[in-house]
This record gives sequence, structure tokens and C-alpha cells, in this order.
Amino acid sequence: MIRLSLADIAEAVGGRLHRADGSEIVSASVEFDSRKVASGGLFVAVPGERVDGHDFAAGAVADGAAGVLAAREVDAPAVIVPPVPADAAGLMALAGDTDGSGAAVLAALAKLARYVVDRLPELTVVGVTGSSGKTSTKDLIAQLLEPMGPTVAPPGSFNNELGHPWTALRADEDTRHLVLELSARGVGHIAKLCDVAPPRIGAVLNVGHAHLGEFGSQEAVARAKGELVESLPADGVAVLNADDPLVAAMASRTRARVVLVGESPDAHVRAEDVVLDEQARPSFTLVTPQGSAAVSLPLYGEHHVGNALSAAAIALELGATLEQVADRLSGVRRVSARRMEVAETAGGVTVVNDAYNANPESMRAALKTLASMTRGRPGRAWAVLGVMGELGEAGAQAHDEIGRLAVRLNIDRLVVVGDQAAGMHHGASLEGSWGEESVLVPDVDAAVALLRAELRPGDVVLAKASKVAALWRVAEALIEDPDGGAR
Repeated sequence: MIRLSLADIAEAVGGRLHRADGSEIVSASVEFDSRKVASGGLFVAVPGERVDGHDFAAGAVADGAAGVLAAREVDAPAVIVPPVPADAAGLMALAGDTDGSGAAVLAALAKLARYVVDRLPELTVVGVTGSSGKTSTKDLIAQLLEPMGPTVAPPGSFNNELGHPWTALRADEDTRHLVLELSARGVGHIAKLCDVAPPRIGAVLNVGHAHLGEFGSQEAVARAKGELVESLPADGVAVLNADDPLVAAMASRTRARVVLVGESPDAHVRAEDVVLDEQARPSFTLVTPQGSAAVSLPLYGEHHVGNALSAAAIALELGATLEQVADRLSGVRRVSARRMEVAETAGGVTVVNDAYNANPESMRAALKTLASMTRGRPGRAWAVLGVMGELGEAGAQAHDEIGRLAVRLNIDRLVVVGDQAAGMHHGASLEGSWGEESVLVPDVDAAVALLRAELRPGDVVLAKASKVAALWRVAEALIEDPDGGAR
């Protein structure tokens, strides 16, 4: 973050000084985890479901923090933030926030981030949203832009009212690119995030069924995702997926220049001649107004082609050459954990840990990748799948369809974990699975026991579900197994 005094911060957030004269200088990062506060940093006292950051304020300052951003008086130099109106608190909901103090701290954090971003005229803010693929695409964009100047991007999926301003506050005078991932639980959320760090370039990847239980329909999801392109300035750029009709239609909702990406012939930046190698890693010809170039992505799954096209379009807009983009895409790495994370056990079993989260679109993409990785190989394909959350009334049908898809893709074994995901097992059975091809187990431990008993060298195991199912424990158990996860 740029150097600011506590007086500057109080002015930025509309707060008041407490046990401070305002001359205290914040010269290091802003943190909401007191264990990570560096000397000269700012500690943000966020109340949570299990602990309240206000209880750690004095300790954070004793460990070197210059001050605290707090909703109530603490035993330390602080800026006390103003309360927020009740109608605004709902957009900044925190578990355990019974008195609105959490919403007040988040509102102040957002104001501080905007204050900092507005003082960085050389900074280009890039926003990415979509029902799936946001984190992977954000990681690709950051890797393509970093050689062109210092780039800040969030770790993992820091994409909400806390992680978004926290990431923006990592930018300083040297930063040239700020790449932000934007999520939403309802209409209006992305617009609020865009107010925190106004993007000049915005990419919308897709409109799927994620959070359908909260939005009610894909059309409502599209309204929310389109808030990103509505926020762009007239001299900005909207990167839209030409292969998704709900995304392509957003061209009419923005003042910015539109760049279409995809495999459609209408796309300005498109992929042609897509092929997968024996590990389901895609290669394609990148076609752009600047010419064409060959790309071989070292990532698993054809779905990464669309992500790469959005990243390529953004890098080209910011001055990269076609040759630089193609070369950098061919050398990217997976950054965020539990997203198509591939490892081989000591026993010769390939484990695909894609268990960070799941929705119908990402689940289909993962199953197709699993099928490609085992096609023509002697080993068997195992799909260990759990619940896809937040689908509302669409959940039963969505789980049934995934089970049926596993059968159609000739996945050898389907292990469905937990009663909430039972629809996958029933769908597979109705589609034509028989015997033990599909099995329903009660929990992660039962899934691990089954796999340890039946896996053989050469098998490939995919673990995928929404975060609540914690199916990454399956992948980790197999990798850590001293017998190598195979018998």
C-alpha cells in the first residue's frame, strides 16, 4: 500500500482517531489476520463467527502494527469507522456480525481501497467475473501481464467484500496492473465491488448455474455479471465470451469497446484447431487481428482454452505482442490450489484434485478432462464427486444430469460422497450403470477406504465437489498414503 498516516486513513474512511494523534505512518500491508501484520502495517479488526478481530488489536500493535481500523474503541491507536446504514449492511454480510460492526469495517476498508486506487494514475485495473473459471483466468492474466510491469492479483479466490479491497490495497506506486476477481451472491454485488477499484478492462467468462439458488435464474445471473461491463469507462475494453449467448449479449450494456473471444468465427481473438494430448492438455492456434500463433497450454482440460483467450485478449490490449502472448501462455503454471491440481502417487495412481468448488459447468468440464486423460490408457477413470451447493430447486436435476454424464463419458467408477449428492448416483444408475460402477458412500473416510482397497497402478482419480464437501481430503489422503494409494 502507499504510505499513509492514520490521519489520512481517518479522512479517507470518514472515521475518527482514537488513542492516536494522526501522525502514525502506515508503511506496510493491510491485514485482517493479526499473525500476518508486518511492522508498520495496518490491522483491520474484522468480527467473525468464531473470533472478533477487535480482541487482537492491542497484540497486533504490540507486534509492530502502526494502527488499527476498528468499529469500536480498542486498547491501541486506531481509526474508528462510522456505522453503515441498515440497507447497505446486507451487501457486506459477515458470519457472526450481529451488531453491524463487521459491515462497518468492510465499508471503511472499501473506502480506503478506493482512496488508494484513485491516487495511482499509472495503474490499470482489470476485472474478471463469470460463473466458473474466474480464479484460473485471473491467474493466467496475472502471469501474462507481470513481464510488462509489476502486477498485483489475489491469492486463490479473494473475490468478495473482504478479499477484494484487501487485494486492491496491495497496490502501490510501482504497480502497473491490478487484476481482480469479482464474485456475487446477488444483483448489485459486482457493481459495489467495481466502486472499490473501478476497472478499465473487464472480462466476463460465462453465465452458468453457480449460485442459482440465490439468483433464481440464469437471466438474473447474467444481470449481475453484466454489472462489470456496465462499470467500464468509454475508453475501456469489455472482453466477452462470444460462445456464450448470455455473455455476448452484454455488448449492448457497455460504453466500452467490445472484444469478443471464443471459438466462434465472430470472435476477434479465437482458438482454432484445438487438440488435446494424452494428458488432456490443449493446444490450439491463437488467431488475432495481429496474426496467428501456436499455443500449447501446460494446463489440464479443454475448458482452459476459453480462459486463455480472455487472458490473451487483455494482454494484447495492454501492449503485449502476439509472440509474447503465445510464448507466455505456453509457459504458464497452475497457481491456485485445488484447481485441476494433478499429482501422481508413489503407487502409480494419478490424482486430479479439483475440489475447491463445483457447479454444473465446472463439473462437466472436469469429467470431460478425466475421460480424456484415460482414453486409450490401461488404467481406469474414477470420479469421486460430492454435492454441488447453492443450486436451489435446480439442484436435484443438476445432480442427476452429472451422474448420467459420467456414464455417457464411460467413466469406469463413480463414487458419490454424501446423501446431498445422491442424485448423481441415482442418475448414473438410471442412465445404465450397473453393479459397482456407481456407488454411494456416506463420507470422505468411506470414499478413501474404498479407493485404497480398489485402486490399481495406472488409475486416474478425480475429486470434485463444492467446498462444503471437503473432497480435497480424498486427494490428499491418496497422495500421502505410504502405499501410494494403490494395491
